Amino acid sequence: MTMLLREDEGGVAVLTLNAPGSLNALSDGMLAALSGAFGALAEDRSVKVVVLRGAGRAFCAGHDLKEMQAARGAADKGAAYFADLFARCAAVMQAIPALPQPVIAEVHGIATAAGCQLVASCDMVVAAEGARFGVNGVNIGLFCSTPMVALTRKVPPGVAFEMLVTGEFLDAGRAREVGLVNRVVPAERLHEETMALARTVAGKLTAAVKVGKRAFYDQQGLGLAEAYRQTGAVMVENMLWRDTEEGIAAFLEKRAPDWKE
Repeated sequence: MTMLLREDEGGVAVLTLNAPGSLNALSDGMLAALSGAFGALAEDRSVKVVVLRGAGRAFCAGHDLKEMQAARGAADKGAAYFADLFARCAAVMQAIPALPQPVIAEVHGIATAAGCQLVASCDMVVAAEGARFGVNGVNIGLFCSTPMVALTRKVPPGVAFEMLVTGEFLDAGRAREVGLVNRVVPAERLHEETMALARTVAGKLTAAVKVGKRAFYDQQGLGLAEAYRQTGAVMVENMLWRDTEEGIAAFLEKRAPDWKE
């Protein structure tokens, strides 16, 4: 069985975590598949938006605990294996904001622990009514320290800390309230609504979205003056493009732009 499926449709690449028996756990194999897919997408100019979804009953249940327990008992693994595992997982998470294309998580069922980290690492999230989000490792004695990194960059610190120390879940509505989720839709329309959002983004000037995504992440954490300095330079670059000139002219002339990209 192919662990990660890819289907392209009109400039949108849909990646499906395809290990439903483990609730799409982030096993060694799944992490390798995601790393390879993101590497390929970074070089694929035909793809304008990426959608990440899960097969079966859930989006992603986090790390593969059975695999981790087996590694604990193996004489040739132990601490070095776990250090490598969390480093590989962190690299996959960081690859998402580094991609030139916006990445939309399409979430149903549960997104727990590193699965919630995967959601929080995406640029936008569409969730089905009934979806639940948690960083619940504390319930088994494993604090979700690495999932915390992505989560605390998406939701208020107090909300993140409560989730981390209680192991309690947020429902889709609450997740939207605190900023983890962009849209909540009926479960039967989840893929349709996610693809509608993806197609909206794919219809924009790709180069502008690409430079804008990079600037969005680059300015985070900067002081106010430096953030304006950096983003001002991006605006200057963007304004000088032929397609931007055409977009402005088309708007003023009340017609569709003739972009050449």
